[in-house]
Amino acid sequence: MVYLGKILTHQHTTSTKALMDFVLNYLNSTTIGLLSLILFCLFLYNPFKFFQGKEAPTVAGAWPLLGHLPLLSGSKTPHRMLGALAEKYGPIFTIKLGSKNTLVINNWEIAKECFTTNDMVVSSRPKLVAVELMGYNHALFGFAPYGPYWRELRKITTLEILSSRRVEQLQHVRVSEVQNSIKELYNVWCSQKGESGYALVELKQWFSHLAFNMVLRMVVGKRYFGGENLDDEKAQRCVKAVEEFMRLLGVFTVGDAIPWLRWFDFGGHEKAMKETSKDLDIVLGEWLEEHREKKGLGEVQDFMDVMISLFDGRTVDGFDADTMIKSTVLVCICLIYTLQSFQNVKPQQNYAYKYNINIT
Repeated sequence: MVYLGKILTHQHTTSTKALMDFVLNYLNSTTIGLLSLILFCLFLYNPFKFFQGKEAPTVAGAWPLLGHLPLLSGSKTPHRMLGALAEKYGPIFTIKLGSKNTLVINNWEIAKECFTTNDMVVSSRPKLVAVELMGYNHALFGFAPYGPYWRELRKITTLEILSSRRVEQLQHVRVSEVQNSIKELYNVWCSQKGESGYALVELKQWFSHLAFNMVLRMVVGKRYFGGENLDDEKAQRCVKAVEEFMRLLGVFTVGDAIPWLRWFDFGGHEKAMKETSKDLDIVLGEWLEEHREKKGLGEVQDFMDVMISLFDGRTVDGFDADTMIKSTVLVCICLIYTLQSFQNVKPQQNYAYKYNINIT
């Protein structure tokens, strides 16, 4: 009886295990089949697409590696090509500049939404080769990526350096420079006037020297054009470095769009940027040392004096005081120099800025 009971128990256990194996295999097959069917339906119909955010359309015809760069380098100028794409794809669309996805907006309402509702998403700036090489490794305020450094520099620049009170304190600089430039214009008329009482003056150069003197006096207390006992070599070196900086800042480099081709340095732009960076750093370094030597002499403070008092001994997000001071000075000079450059015209149009001056 005991032996028979063991046999029955063994048979019962075996049948139960077989039944469980059958059920598990059936459930596994059924589950896999149902999941496959669900995934197939999701792939075909995507029932959740109505709950997803809308994406801007992407312009067709992107090339491998190059993206839409060949499209923008065609017979049409880039702004006209982008306008034609806006008519086709709508007020907002994306293109690929090499390996970089770029959002193009052609509507003020969408632009307003980007810089108000979604300002955190678009508050940063791309890391450009020119800013890396000539801007102290992205230390230029206005070109630096969004982060602790940019926030700190924005606060200091807005509240201390370019505040209304600080600009008002240097009003006498602007007034005196305008007066000096008009006196120089009068001296030119006195020395060059003809029998008719007129003198030919190239106002492009006159406006350029006026703006440059005004900027340099406010920022670093220098005056490089006009008057006597001025170092023309330093003036020309400074002007050349700033103009080359502004030119190279707008140059397209292959490394900005296709980083893995950067080491080829097509066009030699990176080499020129490194040379310009060295020239600018020498000029800015000389100004910085001069201001540190005269610190505490009781002279009227310019922008660099203020920055020395604010930044000396500080380090923000890995940038030391000298780097922050020189980069911010460079931004101030280039910003105001850009504003005055709108007064200039192309070389073939210089005749439009040559006037006969008659002062009575």
